[in-house]
Amino acid sequence: MRVFTILPQRHWRDVGPAARAAEEAGFDALMTVELGHDALFPLAAAALETQRVELTPSVVVAFPRSPTALAQQAWDIHANSGGRFVLGLGSQVKGHNERRFGIPWTAPAPRMRDYVRALRAVWTAWETRGRLNFESEHYKLTLMTPDFSPEPTGLPMPAVTIAAVGEAMLRVAGQVGDGVRLHPLCSRAYLEQVCLPQMTEGMRRSGRSRLNFDIHGGGFVCTGPDEATVAAEMEKARRRIGFYGSTRTYLPILALHGLEDLSARLHRMSVAGQWDKMADEVSDDAVRIFAACGTYAELPKAIETRFGGLADSVDIHFPTGTPAGLAKELVADIRRIPHSFAGFNTNW
Repeated sequence: MRVFTILPQRHWRDVGPAARAAEEAGFDALMTVELGHDALFPLAAAALETQRVELTPSVVVAFPRSPTALAQQAWDIHANSGGRFVLGLGSQVKGHNERRFGIPWTAPAPRMRDYVRALRAVWTAWETRGRLNFESEHYKLTLMTPDFSPEPTGLPMPAVTIAAVGEAMLRVAGQVGDGVRLHPLCSRAYLEQVCLPQMTEGMRRSGRSRLNFDIHGGGFVCTGPDEATVAAEMEKARRRIGFYGSTRTYLPILALHGLEDLSARLHRMSVAGQWDKMADEVSDDAVRIFAACGTYAELPKAIETRFGGLADSVDIHFPTGTPAGLAKELVADIRRIPHSFAGFNTNW
């Protein structure tokens, strides 16, 4: 199984040492998240400090960005890392698009399908020095002059993975994506019973192979050297489950496990602004539905039980102070878990 870890984003001077340490520990990929800080610049900095690891945002919000503008950022990181960049895209929900980013909302699945195709049209025009001529329901891109075209890289096209929760977006991920980034609020049962059938249908529609499709997550990993640390990590996951569970978008996931009442309570609490009390509603049993939990000694088995045979990659963030040698051993043990993904097929 492939193992990802997260880069620091707040202080840029921390990026280089963290990236080098993660590569030395054997991680397969370095990832960022788009929350309070930019998700792309730390990956550009990490590209200059590493030689092997994949570099990926998980994820950047697509629709507020022009496909051409994001294509250029991805292109430069991909070129300067020697082809190690993977673009993770997410749609975000209606409220954030309209009220945080100030853009109109349309059905996200068809728009994401067009967005990914638009990206690839721009990249193809740059690599082949051909004409840009992409027209769809959501994007019309027909102008690309030489002065605004970067040099061809001679590398494969950047891979694109798509964050997906609902059935329509899961099908789009399978149809046009090179992989999927499943939400942390995703159980093994939801992955097996809902996600896989929909992604498989998407792959069937476009003739894509499961061997070239990376399934990342979803869920949490709660670990540490002892039970007390594992419990503390479970508390962090509990808070996030409470926050995510308050959004009605995720009701089908909770409902699959008979947690409709929990979803309703959490939503009422969010409306009332009771954010600090949500975690109290989430039981240990509920945490374990969504998380692989165990001490370092138990971790490889816990991850295999939670993700094995379904997911190809997981992200792990070892608590501060974990010895470098121990982290390297644990990553090596997790990487021995079999998975289906054989590599991206992004040749032109």
